Amino acid sequence: MTIDDFTVDTDNPAGLTHRQIMLVFSGLMLGMLLAALDQTIVATALPTIVGDLGGLNHLSWVVTSYLLASTVSTPLWGKLGDLYGRKAFFQAAIAIFVIGSALSGLSQNLNELIAFRAIQGLGAGGLLVGSQAIIGDIVPPRDRGRYTGLVGGVFAVASVAGPLLGGFFTDSLSWRWVFYINLPIGALAMADVAVVLKSRLSKVQHQIDYLGASVLSACVVALILMLTWGGTEYAWGSPIIIGLGIGFVVLLGVFVKVEQQASEPIVPMRMFNISVFRVAIGTATIVGFAMFGALTFLPLYLQVVHGASATSSGLQLAPMMAFVLAMAIYSGRRTTSTGRYKRFPVAGSVLTLISILLLATIGVNTPFWQIAIYMAILGTGLGLTMQILMLAAQNAVPYSELGVATSLSTFARSIGGSLGVAVFGTIFNTRLGTELPKQIATIPSDQLTPHVRHAIDDLGGATVTANPEALNHEPGVLHHVIQVAFSDSLHTVFLVGAPFAFLAIVLALFLKEIPLRGITGPAALGNDDAPAGAGAELGEALGMAPAVDGTHEAIPADDAATAPSR
Repeated sequence: MTIDDFTVDTDNPAGLTHRQIMLVFSGLMLGMLLAALDQTIVATALPTIVGDLGGLNHLSWVVTSYLLASTVSTPLWGKLGDLYGRKAFFQAAIAIFVIGSALSGLSQNLNELIAFRAIQGLGAGGLLVGSQAIIGDIVPPRDRGRYTGLVGGVFAVASVAGPLLGGFFTDSLSWRWVFYINLPIGALAMADVAVVLKSRLSKVQHQIDYLGASVLSACVVALILMLTWGGTEYAWGSPIIIGLGIGFVVLLGVFVKVEQQASEPIVPMRMFNISVFRVAIGTATIVGFAMFGALTFLPLYLQVVHGASATSSGLQLAPMMAFVLAMAIYSGRRTTSTGRYKRFPVAGSVLTLISILLLATIGVNTPFWQIAIYMAILGTGLGLTMQILMLAAQNAVPYSELGVATSLSTFARSIGGSLGVAVFGTIFNTRLGTELPKQIATIPSDQLTPHVRHAIDDLGGATVTANPEALNHEPGVLHHVIQVAFSDSLHTVFLVGAPFAFLAIVLALFLKEIPLRGITGPAALGNDDAPAGAGAELGEALGMAPAVDGTHEAIPADDAATAPSR
């Protein structure tokens, strides 16, 4: 048996056996696990981190810097993979992520941790895009459904294991192990990828769109800062927030103009002329918005209102993640067997809306079994939606732009998550700042002992969310009003999320169903640059057809749908 029995060339994937595909998946899933785990593992450790390093006012940036860096880097990772081959950049992403993890664990203050988390996020963007694009290289869309359950399973496991491991390390070892755990996983992923994937030996002629990447990064940063600072650090009508809003709009316009003129745009604008791709991207953004918003506040709710420990609050998310995994597997297998996929994003969006409305009703006295049912419904909706939208986006574009399509789909979900954390966080903090004094005012005067008055003087809304375990030491009457204020504030967060979930339903209804390609790799460049089933829409959108010499040449839109394949 030779080493070739265990390696796969992603540039020549024709005829891969199930065993070879699973060998590749082992490395890819480890890479995805790294990125997905760090989206959730830090949440339960944050109170202890702040207690150790200080910097309570910048607490949210520990999460935001990671999401922001991973979000703005995804389009560039996708383009570089398309041009140079996936393996080298996937390995580079692992290395950057591991370095960022080690530095995060060594942080001596919160500013250092925020900066090192951004390095982690930079690597995470490459991990998420690279793994999904390599899957697109080796598994045709028509067969990809049977493997999407594995991808969904990674995110499901990470979403449960993240808060659970974060709580365990915080309670039993040190919060620094939240980051150190990535080092052995990263080393294993690097070794696996080095063995099972071959490198592309030739390079594609290229011109990297660095200007577009820079403008896009600045545009996203302006948007996230506006939503993160608005109503908390600065008033919504302050010059800084208004300036960020204007800057976002201007930069967005500049970015579109730059991409229209770039020879190798990092985000080809023509792809948005394809309705399937456009709808899939829009729906993925809203799904990310709802998912990260829920995953950020549900553990806090369980800790503050139900008194769960950091570890047990992570474990109590299991009902949601179990259904994410089960429904991802189910929808993937059904898509492979029938070739039809529209029903799953539609049903998933409906269930997501229902779950958000139900979660808006939870309060201090809501039993956990009832919350578990609501979380299971949310998990079902997310499981039916997430991976199918990625599949639809990849299938709708030419194979030559698979990396870009993958990166934009990942970018959409990430930007949705960044927006969800920022928007929900702003709304929650603003609401809590109003509800907490209101609830404190209801305390009977005969219960306002000097001890209670002193505790009230030391209390602030940020303290409630940053250190929920400290509530166990508050006087009983104060503890109760804090729980009420927290749950009432959370109602508003979920109610604000409901219209966005409804918009996802509307978008999913417009998702067109085109036949899934049955081939991938170089063969797809010859036969599927106009994907089977995309018909005239793709031809009109791209205005391109494959030429005999392997390049691409513009042809009239009316001829694109009928252009002969090589």
